[in-house]
Amino acid sequence: MEAKVYDAYVQILESELLKALGCTEPGAVAFTAAKATEVLGKMPERMEVNSSGNIIKNVKGVIVPNSGGLRGIAPAAILGALVAKPELELEILEGVTDADRAKAKELMAQDGYCKSTVEEGEGNLYVEVAVWAAGDSARVIIRNNHTNITLIEKNGESLQSGVAQNEGADIAEMKKLMSVEGIIEFAKTCNLDDVKHLLDQQIECNNAIGEEGLKGGYGAEVGKTLTETYGDDMLVKVKAMAAAGSDARMAGSVMPVVINSGSGNQGITVTNSVTEFAKGIGASEEQMYRGLLISNLISIHIKKHIGPLSAFCGAVSAGAGASGAFVFLSGGSDDQIGQAIINVLGDCGGMVCDGAKSSCAAKIASSIDAAIMSYKMAMAGRGFEPGEGLVMDDVEETIRSIGYMGRVGMKETDVEILHVMLGDRDLDPYK
Repeated sequence: MEAKVYDAYVQILESELLKALGCTEPGAVAFTAAKATEVLGKMPERMEVNSSGNIIKNVKGVIVPNSGGLRGIAPAAILGALVAKPELELEILEGVTDADRAKAKELMAQDGYCKSTVEEGEGNLYVEVAVWAAGDSARVIIRNNHTNITLIEKNGESLQSGVAQNEGADIAEMKKLMSVEGIIEFAKTCNLDDVKHLLDQQIECNNAIGEEGLKGGYGAEVGKTLTETYGDDMLVKVKAMAAAGSDARMAGSVMPVVINSGSGNQGITVTNSVTEFAKGIGASEEQMYRGLLISNLISIHIKKHIGPLSAFCGAVSAGAGASGAFVFLSGGSDDQIGQAIINVLGDCGGMVCDGAKSSCAAKIASSIDAAIMSYKMAMAGRGFEPGEGLVMDDVEETIRSIGYMGRVGMKETDVEILHVMLGDRDLDPYK
């Protein structure tokens, strides 16, 4: 593999496989509020959070970690301001104390302390936090990435130091080099010493929260339901471990996860399903690592065509990555890996994202179920044909068609999902 392309894959993994505490959207709000508070230099007397609809959608229904069961923009922002340690990035809520929780509830009870508004003129990942205290003000904005600060102001004056104006631009260019063929080649030939530390952390964190989800009473207990209903069959555990990790994460577990494509749920999906599959078929540790490279990078490759947040459920792109890894670990050909990916996208490529909440675990289970069927079909030489719906001539064209549908075609769907969630629509079809 050309050195430039090889290095790009390594750097993409380094930028994507990050540790985060809880759902990444509340974490992004908390991080932005923490930075604004740091710039202000004191605890705000008043706050305002202006964010994109997708941020609101993904914060509305999920429990904010370490909040004592609270949901929404306000507790995430207020707790971030109370911790005020932006250097912790997406693990910032790990620093919340009992005193912080008590103070947050007190501030939330104050009328107008933390105002939340929707920003309709920005991209899908946008958070702006403005804070005021003792005659001073500060404002911080993140765009396109959960920790990518693009503006810092104090008292109306721009502060340039520490502002990452184009952070992620180089990685975006590197992602243009990605292809399913290149991902498979990288996974087969990669010097594992270059990536093992990333994969070890991913395995440790994501497997741990999966096991926790199976033991505890989190959310709707999708993972536990699967094992209680269908037993301990290997393919059941492949689904259950991924779903259970989401059960715990969506219910506010303070255990960290390693994300993929900006999402903890996607990170859990591409990890736990593959490690359980590898364990179940007796794959070697080296094979497991290489399978994880395929699942991670295929998910990232598909998601780059869609964008970080949209109406397209990211569990589907993660499931497609997992399906490709199942084929690889089973000794399938490169063409069969591509066919498995096509099969998943042809099956459940229209699943919508209606925010982060307990049903994400069920969507993960459904995506992994599709991944298992798609892998079995591909290994048997079966698959969906070009011209059937959004399935195109090859795997790359199919990924592009699904990406266009998720990025462009589902844009209005995304808007309407938010309006329905906020109660802004009359849902009676007969009026």
